Amino acid sequence: MTRTPPTSAVLTDAITLKPARPDHFDLAFTATTQPCPWPKAYGGDLVAQAAAAAMRSVTDGKSLHSMHSYFLRPADIGAEVRYEVEVVRDGRGYSTRQVRGYQNGKPLYVCLAGFAAGEAGAAFHTAFDEDVPGPEDLSTSAEYLAGRAGGSMTEESRAYWSGGRGFDMRHVPGPVYLTVEGERLPHQAVWLRPFDPLRPVDGLTDAQRDLAALAYVCDYTILEPVLRVQGLAWAEPGLVTASLDHAMWFHRPGPVDGWLLYVQEAVAADAGRGLGTGRFFTRDHRHLATVVQEGLIRPT
Repeated sequence: MTRTPPTSAVLTDAITLKPARPDHFDLAFTATTQPCPWPKAYGGDLVAQAAAAAMRSVTDGKSLHSMHSYFLRPADIGAEVRYEVEVVRDGRGYSTRQVRGYQNGKPLYVCLAGFAAGEAGAAFHTAFDEDVPGPEDLSTSAEYLAGRAGGSMTEESRAYWSGGRGFDMRHVPGPVYLTVEGERLPHQAVWLRPFDPLRPVDGLTDAQRDLAALAYVCDYTILEPVLRVQGLAWAEPGLVTASLDHAMWFHRPGPVDGWLLYVQEAVAADAGRGLGTGRFFTRDHRHLATVVQEGLIRPT
């Protein structure tokens, strides 16, 4: 059987929006959630689609600098989500948008997004960890999973982890797909890169597409340090996880087609919830974005 090569079109298809007639606010778009082997759609679809909708509503050159989101209901897979954008404020230096996602007539996602014109100012960012092995020295997800089995992993989830998410992901220490590879540390790093060059996206500049790409990919692994420190793997039978809320800050522009280092840390876990943080760096040490996310973590 011939398998389709992994492709970043998963991402660019997800953030391709269609204009629609607004029912509630100022602008509306529709988008489709992408396939995945779980009962609900991937949360990064919603964040990235909302980011794309918000960016398409700002026409004066300001750039997205932050998003603050809540996940209200699970989204159906392969189904249309309607994003309504409210123009909350347009100022000379900053603008604000509210985006609500609807499916089956009910709100399932809401966020506030901030945009900045940019101005002169001092630059600083946290240090890049020089001790992290380079991606060329690490196994791909497909290489790691080849010949392995266990837990709740199916052929569908194996294929999804190996090549269905649009990005090549390589873990330091090893991944947490079937077991927790390495020590139960509250931190990890993931090298990631699109499987092939990102395609143009209607309605977005390449720079805007790259911001949406970061918003898309950040959710895949942000809770893994919380799982790792608890000794939980994704294939743990009966494990239930879900994104609850999410915040992201975009510090400076940078291309997403090359390798990025996503440095992550578990901050807290209690009462069935866990909080993780993440920072995206380019290979030349530019700190592009910071993520904070809380999620439901319900073991068997």
